Parts: sequence; structure tokens; C-alpha cells
Amino acid sequence: MKTESTTVYRASILHFLDDPDKAGEQAYEFFEDGALVVENGKVIKTGPFTDIQKDLPEHVEMVDYSGHLIMPGMIDTHIHFPQVEVIASYGEQLLDWLNNYTFPAERQFEDKEYASNIANFFLDELVKCGTTTALVFGTVHKQSVDAFFEASEQRNTRMICGKVMMNRNAPEFLCDDVESSYNDSKELIERWHGNGRQLYAVTPRFAITSTPEQLEKAGQLLEEHPDVYMQTHISENKDEVAFVQELFPESKDYLDVYDQYNLLGKRSVFAHGIHLTPREHERFRDTGSSVSFCPTSNLFLGSGLLDIAELEKEQVAYSVATDVGGGTSFSMLQTLNEAYKVCQLRGNKLSALKSLYLATLGNARTLQLDDKIGSFKSGNEADFIVMDFNATPLMALKQSKCKTLAEKLFAMIILGDDRTVKSTYVAGQKLHSRDGDK
Repeated sequence: MKTESTTVYRASILHFLDDPDKAGEQAYEFFEDGALVVENGKVIKTGPFTDIQKDLPEHVEMVDYSGHLIMPGMIDTHIHFPQVEVIASYGEQLLDWLNNYTFPAERQFEDKEYASNIANFFLDELVKCGTTTALVFGTVHKQSVDAFFEASEQRNTRMICGKVMMNRNAPEFLCDDVESSYNDSKELIERWHGNGRQLYAVTPRFAITSTPEQLEKAGQLLEEHPDVYMQTHISENKDEVAFVQELFPESKDYLDVYDQYNLLGKRSVFAHGIHLTPREHERFRDTGSSVSFCPTSNLFLGSGLLDIAELEKEQVAYSVATDVGGGTSFSMLQTLNEAYKVCQLRGNKLSALKSLYLATLGNARTLQLDDKIGSFKSGNEADFIVMDFNATPLMALKQSKCKTLAEKLFAMIILGDDRTVKSTYVAGQKLHSRDGDK
């Protein structure tokens, strides 16, 4: 080990090796007094502090977070950076909410300076909440995505973003056309995909706002660049589903619209998926496409309650996401809190361990990034967070009554928010400190 670039972080440490519902106690490693060894932005190893201490060079840098919990940085698989100012807008369901709030807000992103200001605010909020990777919607404006990636590049965060493709059923000032959407997306892919830690997602907003010709161009982009992502929306709202059927009467169902244009695959993430049919479940399973579960926005917009037990039974891959600004918090803890309640209303259980697995390794797996992030496997990128079990007086009181790790984690999820995140590290560098320390 090179002592000048090696740092050891001491704390309780939790990370996942597999899905707790499938592998039980073998699914995770927890070290009450643990150490995380980081060198040149990568994880070297983790384990009990006493074991790791024996092999350390004499003058290695030590950062002591004893009494706190270190976990991998959280991952958000569906969020809109141009909708920050739309968050907490009153009283609409999906289609009216888009027309009355979202589309007017997104118009401002034709101004790159404005987009840059919001991108910086957005990334700071994510990092403050302990989220180190996200799958992000831009606007229809190419410059909005450039602004986002430039801000992410400055922080060295691993982000995935894409320019919205949208050429109908939206205000004229937000519509592109078939050729411009293809050309702009292609240019952005060539500039940003794989540039440092930045990755690109082909982004048709949803079937309602793209003509068949534009969806065909989205499929062409995926064929030409097979390692990029695809993100869109599906079956969030029953009126939306009915409108899609009117627009595409020859399609078997909503997913079939995307399927016809070759938009399904292991890097394809479909937000919501509340009202899917058995045939759609089958196609999700067969193609390895995934659903992004967005509990706070589903509740806020009155869209419905996703049945993740049904997805599990049908072997449909899924992740969990905030969906700001329909979603009401940047915090994945708050999002997992609402996910638990949605499951309760569905008659299902969502354990603390499964919740934190989803927000870390599980989400990394759905993004095909578990070889880089989501756990403390040796060689992974050192994105991690330091969590404070006692961040508020109420949390401290509750934690004093908790007897097991599962109880402590569950209380942290239900009562926690951005105040719970003491520090956030990206590629081994501290990007956020709640208490202002360096």
C-alpha cells in the first residue's frame, strides 16, 4: 500500500453482497467496529478494524467515525433535475401536473446559465442526502444536459443523464423534431458517454409525447450505441395508459409500444410500472428491462400503489427512486420510508435490510453498475456515506431502545432524512459534511 494515498475509515460498516430476501444473513456484511480502506479513489478492502489494523503501514491516514455507520453511497434510478422548482406543487394528477407545472418550468432550461445553476443546486442536494449516483432526465434542450454533465464532472460523481426526446402532445416551445432529437442525442452521447464517470441515457419522455418516427430514432441510437442506457415512463396513471392505447391502437399494451421500436433491454429503465399486465411482466422478464419504483411521487400524484411482491413473483427486475419533482424528497431514506408504507397498504412487507439493499447494490445491479458501485467489493469506486443514527433527539431516543441491527436500521429509515447523512464521499473525496468539517 502507498501510504500517501491510502486512508482508513473506522466506523460500523454495512454493505450488501446479495438480496437479503434470497440469501438471508449471507446477503450482507456488518462490522460493528469496522474499517474501510480506500486508495486512489477505490476500495481496497473492508472488515473488522482489529484485523485490518494489523496489516496497515505505520503512517497511514486514519479517519475515525466511531459510533456512526458507513454504507455505500445511495443510488437513485429515476429523477428529473429540471423539476427541482416544481416539487411540492399542489393538487394535480399526472397529465394536468405536467401541463400546469412541469412544462412551463422546463422552458427555462433553454438558458444554459439557468440550467447550470439548477444542476449545481440539484447535485448538491443529492450529495447532501447521501445519493452519489442517479439516472437523470434533462429537458428537451441539449444545453441542459451539457450543463448537467459539466456540473457532475466537476464533482466526479457517477451520473447518467439524457436529453428528453419529445415531439408531440407538449407545448411547441418544448418540442424537438425527429431529426434534431436524434442528432442532439448522438452528439451528447459522443461527448459524454464514458467521459470520466459520466454515462448517457436515450430519453424519450414517454409514448404520449413521441411519434412512432421519433421512437424509431430512439431505437436507432440504442442500436448504434449498445452500451448506453434508455429511460422513460410507463403505466404511471390510468388515464395515461388509456391515452397511449388511443395513440397506438395496434399495440398489444403500453410496453409493446416501446418493444416495437427495440427500446427494451438490460439497460432500459421504465419509471413507475404501476398498472402493468401479465404479458408486460413477461416481456420485462424476458428482456431484462427494469421498473423503477417511485413511491413518493406515486402517492403525491395519486397514481397508485406499486405491488413489488407481484414483480418479485414475476421475476421482474426493479429498483427504487425519488422521482423529484413529482417525488417529494431528494432523500432515499424518506423514499424508503414511503416505500415501506406502500407495501403495507398492499399487504406486503419491506424489511430495513431489503430497503437498504435496494438503495445500494440492488439499484446498482439494475443499472448494470455493480462491478463499479453499490458495495465495498475490492476494486469498486469509493462512493460512500457516513450515517448518524442519532441525528435528531427523536432518533437518539428511539435508537436507545433498539436492540438489533434490523431495528436500528428500520428506525433510521423511518425517522431519517438529509440530517442523518454526516458525510458523503465520492471516489474517496469528501463532497459533503453536515457539520462543516473538512
